[in-house]
Amino acid sequence: MSDLLHEEHATGKVKEVYEDIQKAFGMVPNFFKAQAAVDPNWLELNWLREKQIMIADSSLDRKSKEIIALVVSMVNGCEYCSLAHESMARMVGASKDEINEVKKVVELFCSFNSIADSLKVPCDIMPPTE
Repeated sequence: MSDLLHEEHATGKVKEVYEDIQKAFGMVPNFFKAQAAVDPNWLELNWLREKQIMIADSSLDRKSKEIIALVVSMVNGCEYCSLAHESMARMVGASKDEINEVKKVVELFCSFNSIADSLKVPCDIMPPTE
């Protein structure tokens, strides 16, 4: 199990990053506490990436981003991230039915990908080039 740097022991850069995380999430997830215990610069880098990609306004809404993060986490078999992003998706508007539908699609396409790869099916449709 990873060491975690808890808020009460945070100083300097870690304390500043934790305050920013707390503002965004209402808590400091263990994911970030584990990084802080290893290297404060790594924590800072990944928090900046989180803010830029997941939190900042962009062409995808937050709910879509969290659903994508959930799917990637499920496919990669990361229990922590699967649970965290399912929770975050629910917090930003995904319903239980939507989450269950996502899980069905993931299961279907993990199977379909396995079939296509094992049979070495040649692709007969390509995305448009703009």
